[in-house]
Amino acid sequence: MGLSFSLSADTAQEQGLDLEPPVRMEEEMEVMEEREVEERVVEIEHPLPCLSESDTQGIIKGRDLFGYVGIEAVLDQMRRKTMKAGFEFNIMVVGQSGLGKSTLVNTLFKSKVSRKSCTPNYEEKISKTVHLQSVSHVIEEKGVKMKLTVIDTPGFGDQINNENCWEPIVKYVNEQYEKYLKEELHVNRKRRIPDTRIHCCVYFLPATGHWLRPIDVEFMRRLGKIVSIVPVIAKADTLTLEERLEFKQRIRQDLQANGIRVYPQKEYDEDAEDRILNDKIRENIPFAVVGTDKEHQVNGNKVLGRKTKWGIIEVENVAHCEFAHLRDLLIRSHLQDLKDVTHNIHYEAYRVKRLNESNANGLPHPASFYYVNKSLAHP
Repeated sequence: MGLSFSLSADTAQEQGLDLEPPVRMEEEMEVMEEREVEERVVEIEHPLPCLSESDTQGIIKGRDLFGYVGIEAVLDQMRRKTMKAGFEFNIMVVGQSGLGKSTLVNTLFKSKVSRKSCTPNYEEKISKTVHLQSVSHVIEEKGVKMKLTVIDTPGFGDQINNENCWEPIVKYVNEQYEKYLKEELHVNRKRRIPDTRIHCCVYFLPATGHWLRPIDVEFMRRLGKIVSIVPVIAKADTLTLEERLEFKQRIRQDLQANGIRVYPQKEYDEDAEDRILNDKIRENIPFAVVGTDKEHQVNGNKVLGRKTKWGIIEVENVAHCEFAHLRDLLIRSHLQDLKDVTHNIHYEAYRVKRLNESNANGLPHPASFYYVNKSLAHP
């Protein structure tokens, strides 16, 4: 027979028994439950490196992998495809006659790629209007092929009245965007759309030592909105080092005062590393350059340079001119970025503008008539 009994708190105290009231026991149980919850939370805060349904942004680094995966091999794949297919680079040179545009382009690519150089019996004639002419070459170096197109603008700035002389250039740039847009909107578009869009415009400033001319300001202000502009001081060897430094400072002041955007723009810097690199470039803009395709012996070595009565100006010597900085920007460090800015910024702005215009007028884009004609021809 079971025996049950209970003691009151007072009786337990008289008999020296430690009987805790029910409230205190409940409090301790709650504390223990809270500790268990905290331990579970700590475990959840340090999960294994895996992705859950609710978290698709997890980062699994090399030290967390079980072994070698081979992701880095994609770089070799991209390299092989690029070497096989090659790539395109379209550069426009703008400036009045006699500033050495053709010579500088030849110096950049170490070959006779300018229209003037590859045209037999070429005669320099001052055009009454601005005519845009292009010449293309395939340059191969260490297995990498590049289709280079150089667009020249003879007649620009050569007239007594240069009013609106930039309009044919603006029209040409936009026509290349339109051509690419039409190809992009085709139903059965090409696997690789030919790219004739201008990736960079090198603008030649005469070495006056003063300020920007009205034509310089107006051209760069208008073109800077639709293409990447890199200004250079042509034939900079006609200035002393002090004159060159002062001229560069005046030009930078003029660019800022007139709201002219030249490449590389600060708003396109992707990270701190880009910002540091591009800040150094922006400090040197405009580049004071000298171009030549002639070699001379200097201390037993052949160098590209211009011979003067004071000595030889070495083109690739940064102590003599800033050609090396321009070459590095256009080819060795920012060529792909120039193409990316053209596609993602300038072309995208044009594309959005054209599609918005079509929608506002209640009409399909002109390229869409291609679909109608094609469906009628092939029902």
